[in-house]
Amino acid sequence: MNAQPPGRKVAKPRNKMPRRGQARKPTPPEPQLPPSPTPPEAQPAAQPIEMASAPVEAQPAPIAQESMPAPQPKLVYTEPPSVEPVPEPPAPMEPTEMLPPPQVEAELPREEPQPEVPVLPEEVPPPENVQPRQEPPRGQEQPRRDDRWDNRRNRDRRDRNDRRDFRDNRREDRRDDRREDRRDAPRPPQPEMGPPTRGLTLLGAKTTVYTDQYTPALLEAFDNRHLENDFFVKFNCPEFTSLCPITGQPDFATIYISYIPDRKMVESKSLKLYLFSFRNHGAFHEDCVNTILKDLVKLLAPRYIEVWGKFLPRGGLSIDPYANYGKPTTRWEEFARQRLLMHDLNPERVDNR
Repeated sequence: MNAQPPGRKVAKPRNKMPRRGQARKPTPPEPQLPPSPTPPEAQPAAQPIEMASAPVEAQPAPIAQESMPAPQPKLVYTEPPSVEPVPEPPAPMEPTEMLPPPQVEAELPREEPQPEVPVLPEEVPPPENVQPRQEPPRGQEQPRRDDRWDNRRNRDRRDRNDRRDFRDNRREDRRDDRREDRRDAPRPPQPEMGPPTRGLTLLGAKTTVYTDQYTPALLEAFDNRHLENDFFVKFNCPEFTSLCPITGQPDFATIYISYIPDRKMVESKSLKLYLFSFRNHGAFHEDCVNTILKDLVKLLAPRYIEVWGKFLPRGGLSIDPYANYGKPTTRWEEFARQRLLMHDLNPERVDNR
């Protein structure tokens, strides 16, 4: 038994303690092989035994082979130790010849790429025996295979345009035919000037004479065709002008004329010229309003009429005369009286005159 080298501690085996509540497992005894018998002649000479940590007992003397047969050894299979392959040493490198260093060529200046010039094919003159191709007349060209779809769409579009043009032309023809029929048809005879327009001389005249002197003869009337209805007719004259009979200064007013006609109605142009004739007529405000009322009553004999004049202020005062008339012995007489009493129950605020 070899001794441990000095200075090295011997590792003691550690007994693995069982866990709490777990019994200690008995360690199985190691198998011991009996020593192989050796003849006494072959035994080596005794050598001194070195003392170890524990005393070594002397082994018993071997038994002679003649007295007892030799026991057969018990074979125990043990795995051979794993042998790692030893790597082969690298083969020695053969000496190679040294190559000269590569020679670096000098860089040449780069040339800028020149634009490619298209090479046109040379014109080949046509042969003398071939005649030039004649183009077919318009509308008879043979379509190519790849243009069939486009030609079809164009043909459909052209057909639609033709149908629309045909409808438009047909409509125009019918309109022209109707015009010609109306032009050629005999016109009905024009009715003669009946009572409503008889006696009107100012309306439609080529020349109009404006007089600045009071002229009641300018008033003209025509017949009323709706005698069964009661309706109001109102005239507004915002440019009425007259003169003061004392000072000769102009007076400006807005004249409102409203009436319910009976058999006659006043013509508007003659009324305009009549009111314009007050331009140089000297009269007070109240005289002008009453004069207008009397002239219209004499011309029309209406069922009811009223004249209201709103003059611009002069000397800090504005005058608004009002006059009316109801046909006697009719309900319009009482209507005129009531209208006169209530004509100005809600006077307007005079701040714009």
